Amino acid sequence: MKKKILSALLCVTMVSAMLTGCGSGGDAPAASAPETEKEAAAETPDAETEAPADTAAENEGTASAGGKLVYWSMWDAAEPQAQAIAQSIEAFTAETGIEVDVQFKGRTGIREGLQPALDAGTNIDLFDEDIDRVNTTWGSYLLDLEDLAAANDYEATANAGLMAACREVAGGTLKSIPYQPNVFAYFYNMDIFEEAGVTAVPTTWDEFLDVCQKIKDAGYTPITNDNAYIASMFGYHMSRLIGEPATEEVVKNGDWDNEAVLKTAQAYEELASKGFFSDTIESNQWPAGQNTELAMGSAAMYLNGSWLPNEVKDIAGEDFHWGCFSYPAVEGGVDGTEASNYGAQVFAINAKSTNAEQAFQLITYLTKGEADKLLSDMSVGIPADSNNAEWPALLSNVKPVMESLSTRYPWGAGAEANADMTPIIVENFTKLCGGSLDAQGFVDALKAAGN
Repeated sequence: MKKKILSALLCVTMVSAMLTGCGSGGDAPAASAPETEKEAAAETPDAETEAPADTAAENEGTASAGGKLVYWSMWDAAEPQAQAIAQSIEAFTAETGIEVDVQFKGRTGIREGLQPALDAGTNIDLFDEDIDRVNTTWGSYLLDLEDLAAANDYEATANAGLMAACREVAGGTLKSIPYQPNVFAYFYNMDIFEEAGVTAVPTTWDEFLDVCQKIKDAGYTPITNDNAYIASMFGYHMSRLIGEPATEEVVKNGDWDNEAVLKTAQAYEELASKGFFSDTIESNQWPAGQNTELAMGSAAMYLNGSWLPNEVKDIAGEDFHWGCFSYPAVEGGVDGTEASNYGAQVFAINAKSTNAEQAFQLITYLTKGEADKLLSDMSVGIPADSNNAEWPALLSNVKPVMESLSTRYPWGAGAEANADMTPIIVENFTKLCGGSLDAQGFVDALKAAGN
């Protein structure tokens, strides 16, 4: 294991520079995503406001002049997701005769360009992005898909939990169709667990502390993280204690005197005092934690998303054995291991499209059968079609975790619900994990920043 660390050091810098983070499909560290969403949301019309009628009338809906479907995608053309989608669209056109103009905009392109384009009446029939962004930031532009889904018996083989999540985030109505599911949980090195004598994943906080101690005694770093994801540990622990909605309210309202804030900080002060965090955690900038510690075999655990094994597979190598478990339950808490941030990228149809049936036909094709399997295989992602029971090997231990979840947290489990406070939480929680700030000092720092 430790020889692997030395042999990989020479290539890390180059590989790290080449990798980009998926987060919830993002091309920047995920910690910045909620701020981007809030900026976009500030420009979005109220839910009851439609896109300008004059521009829509000029374009007579959004159908292209030649009857071709226009699809704006969040992926960059060079990404495996885009390559799989493009290949499946070619097959779709060959089978149906329906032509598709797919435009791979990338994350920045679609986040900055979609809403102005929709407002201007640009011909766009369908688009995709993260479940929360599509249904909230762009919610007023979406077509109700309930009738189309029912008419096509779409949900017969769809992931029921993700379909429910799509309805929940859209206020009770189906306005998007999930694909490329993802889940946020603890990812770990199974070989380190075995060497340390850990025979079962922890389900409670006491068990988690015991696992950390065994890993440390075996000569490894129990936990690593970095600036992109570290706030999630704060959000998850608070949400285990009081539930995610309450955590979100604490963060939004700056209620730092809530006892759950101090309890969360005390739990992490204990982890730090016992030496369970990486020595470099205070200086780790994404993707340092995942690339130079977890993937290279010096650290055992990292709270991250199911995109992680794919992101680091070239560094970790084929002999890295991935494990996964849900954030542990805490004593007296509201939520247990059944709760996590899980979701998907989603397809949505522009409410002004005149090609809605054909657009739904394309969505069905891309999220079912061979097209769904192709996307899963090429991107090392979770399949959306329940009939595609075979998951990529790197994610085999993620499947039971995903199937055990029944309570959905939004991104960060509420920790990033206030964009103004996110960098302050990240900065001070990082210091707490590094041991340069104690629990009360963490609380005091948040209170001072909120004044």
